[in-house]
Amino acid sequence: MLLDTVGKYFLAAAWLAPPSTTLAQQEAQNVAVQMRHVDFHVDSTIVLHIDYLRGELEPTSPQHSPYFDDKHSFTLGIDSARIGITPKGLSDLLNRYTFAYPGSPIRRLAISIEKGRIKQQGTMRGISFTTLSDLSLTPDGELRLHPKSIKAAGIGVGGLMKLFGLHLDKLVKLRGNSGVRIEKNDFFLSPADLLPPPTVKGRVGAVEVSDSEIVQVFQPPDSGVVRALVVPDPKAHNYMFYRGGVLRFGKLTMHDTDLLILDAEPEDPFDFFLDQYNAQLVAGYSKNTPDHGLIVMMPDYKRTPPLPGKAGANSR
Repeated sequence: MLLDTVGKYFLAAAWLAPPSTTLAQQEAQNVAVQMRHVDFHVDSTIVLHIDYLRGELEPTSPQHSPYFDDKHSFTLGIDSARIGITPKGLSDLLNRYTFAYPGSPIRRLAISIEKGRIKQQGTMRGISFTTLSDLSLTPDGELRLHPKSIKAAGIGVGGLMKLFGLHLDKLVKLRGNSGVRIEKNDFFLSPADLLPPPTVKGRVGAVEVSDSEIVQVFQPPDSGVVRALVVPDPKAHNYMFYRGGVLRFGKLTMHDTDLLILDAEPEDPFDFFLDQYNAQLVAGYSKNTPDHGLIVMMPDYKRTPPLPGKAGANSR
């Protein structure tokens, strides 16, 4: 009788005692991420060329884990990375997202690179303009475009503006929180704030300009060294690796995430589009690892056929 009573007591205590790690705590854990040689699509045509990235997916809500199908469910916190974008890609990014709001004073912006300088052409309050600027980095990690020449309707106006004490920031008012601000004649770009969801945060520690690309080098705020993740496949060249925490995609939920996404055509960078990840997943294949991880082999987005229509999917 005594043993039976004690057994029931301990059974009840075990049932009622809170677990060491609650489900909510698991959901709120960050998912470590590491990428190499990935062409990460912002949309179908704007691409970020990720040479290397180490960071975390941070849940935006303590009740929900990062979810590939909802780009508002997580923030990509970048510790270290090397990310490039072409002048055409930056032009499209600014036109489609940053300056796409009603009443924007800047339209039809086209960016190019001339002998290491950034050339901007577009319309400002309906008047065509051209600037040729030096690109530098501020201590806060903003990209600073300092014009060396300013033309309006093909006529140099920099000297005239200086004569009358005018600056672009007095002539053009931009919407706040757009990732772009003007101070005197200088344009300041906050790289992370320019992008549509998912939200990105990180500190740009260096910037490089080549004939074909603008490269941003993200560095930890304390200039420390972030330990690289150990990838399940040591021969992986183009990949995305997610480790720890809880990650959801489609109808699947992965606890203690161990997900390696490999490029099926590693002869060029892995072309990945989060909005179309399911089509890439369906076109590829996967296998389990001895440690209960998952390795997914995906084709490039540009080579992935669209998913078939769902007509009749709800019929019984």
